[in-house]
Amino acid sequence: MNWITNYVRPKISSLLATREVPENLWIKCPETGEMVFHKDLEANQWVVPSSGFHMRIRARDRLKAFFDDGAFETIELPKVAVDPLKFRDSKRYVERLKEYKAKAEMDDAVLAARGSLEGVPVMAIVQDFAFMGGSLGMAAGEAIIKGFETAIAERRPVVLFAASGGARMQEGILSLMQLPRTTVAVEMLKEAGLPYMVVLTNPTAGGVSASYAMLGDVHIAEPGAVIGFAGARVIEQTIREKLPEGFQRAEYLMAHGMVDMVVHRHELRSTIANLLKLLTRQPAEALEEEAIAAEPVEAMGAEPAEAPESQAAG
Repeated sequence: MNWITNYVRPKISSLLATREVPENLWIKCPETGEMVFHKDLEANQWVVPSSGFHMRIRARDRLKAFFDDGAFETIELPKVAVDPLKFRDSKRYVERLKEYKAKAEMDDAVLAARGSLEGVPVMAIVQDFAFMGGSLGMAAGEAIIKGFETAIAERRPVVLFAASGGARMQEGILSLMQLPRTTVAVEMLKEAGLPYMVVLTNPTAGGVSASYAMLGDVHIAEPGAVIGFAGARVIEQTIREKLPEGFQRAEYLMAHGMVDMVVHRHELRSTIANLLKLLTRQPAEALEEEAIAAEPVEAMGAEPAEAPESQAAG
């Protein structure tokens, strides 16, 4: 009886039991509706292989894909007051923060990390849309400013990956104050003579697009990213006109001069590395040597060669 109870019955129950399938085992492409195995998507930097649709990517995954050998060191970020306005909507702001911290495994929406990109020392600042839509609050603002200050102290260029719906409403005016504060940090970096590059990802909107996200030396956008201040529907209702096809998409903004280039996620590393090397003048000596070697003899001080008779006559 014990053998049947302890062995046979559990075996039968396990065979008949419904196995739970993880919700994120297969992910649907928003563009084509194709189901993609999450491991394949992760291995492809969260870009759908068939359609090329760029899914949102977590901050740490972004840093691993960006830095050499996936090695980076996050910097310690300042602590800020939690829920200074004692805000409450459907639930208390403190409770909402706890939920997102547990879910996103981050203290707030921004990570700042130092590392190298093809040998170039870089400070990367990444917004994570998974944490309250990447909204900009006091903690996120302090993280961005700390990243800039550390970059200035260590003489590193800054690459910022923007992904945000805008300012965080639960912090009111304290959130909006981060817009001028981060703008000042950008100006400090430029005064130090260090490059600042911005990668605009899907989406970059609200106050973020009206401050530090549009103050870079070079603006790169991922394909299909939505970039703008107000939403398309709000604009249409305000101006009472139909907006053009693809309005606020990365490709539309590049065609109208708001973005310098649209770059596939797989090519971001090499593109940014080449730009940083040019902006920091790292290859200048090598380029100068190549230019000298390629100069014609007469440019080096020798007598110019005589022109052919046909040219001299003319």
